[in-house]
Amino acid sequence: MSMLSVVIPSYNERDNIKETISVLADVLSKADIEYELIFVSDGSDDGTFDVIRDAAAKDGRIKGLEFSRNFGKEAGIFAGLSAAGGDAVIVMDCDLQHPPEVIPEMWKEWQNGAMVVEGIKTDRGKESVLHRLFAGLFYKLMSALIGMDMSASSDFKLLDKRVAEVLLELPERNTFFRALSFWVGFETKKVYYEVADRKHGKSKWSYRGLVSYAIRNATSFSTLPLQAVTYIGTITIILSVILGIQTLARYLSGNAATGFTTVILLILLVGGLLMVSLGIIGHYLARIYEEVKGRPRYIISKTVGDVPEIKFIRR
Repeated sequence: MSMLSVVIPSYNERDNIKETISVLADVLSKADIEYELIFVSDGSDDGTFDVIRDAAAKDGRIKGLEFSRNFGKEAGIFAGLSAAGGDAVIVMDCDLQHPPEVIPEMWKEWQNGAMVVEGIKTDRGKESVLHRLFAGLFYKLMSALIGMDMSASSDFKLLDKRVAEVLLELPERNTFFRALSFWVGFETKKVYYEVADRKHGKSKWSYRGLVSYAIRNATSFSTLPLQAVTYIGTITIILSVILGIQTLARYLSGNAATGFTTVILLILLVGGLLMVSLGIIGHYLARIYEEVKGRPRYIISKTVGDVPEIKFIRR
């Protein structure tokens, strides 16, 4: 009988662990799906791993990993994929905003031959107007960068074991899971869901964190921002030539502009464009620097449950 692994990255989710286990157990048992739950505590400091350990002691289908510090959600996803022993793997949030009731439908699509089953949002749930605007802008940008529609995508998806293995073999340290699942190809199906209300606590994402996450993922997955530097330079040269011709024509006609206003504005404009371009280049250099150092994506300090052999330092 095929088994499903459910990977659940968890950062300070102590109050959600038990309910998540209960809801998943009920849904998966009713659907007659053999399963295992893999919780990855991302350096939590609220006792999240203690709750996972207690749950694993009562149920052998529960596994847990604890990071030595906070490495981020991407690292948690890939650590969970490494520990998964199922024939298919689902990644979902611990706060139940990814509704478990959709999992049987995803499982059925996999049984019918789909290698990747994408969870697509039909509604973003209760979010502020600013958050919706930012999220919409981010996904439009990412869709343009990778050439695929990510406007309603999420980390809630099912992967065949072979797809998970392909992702784990990718050498880069800076990963973007939801975009990489598009990039690897394979036969893909979609299921649709509405984002549920968070059961306990509040989101760990700040606006600053979301902006940082967006910039890091955009530059980790696409070179288009770097290529934009060339476009900026080309446009600046064209404008400079036009302005130069205009200035020379006015000088020869005896109607040259007086004062330094135009010069100051040009210096500010060109200087600003140069600094933005240097910032983009510098960001890519930082990404290259991180990759060249070859440090691990994460470090596992503790495990609980029947975890397959897994390197405590994973590259």
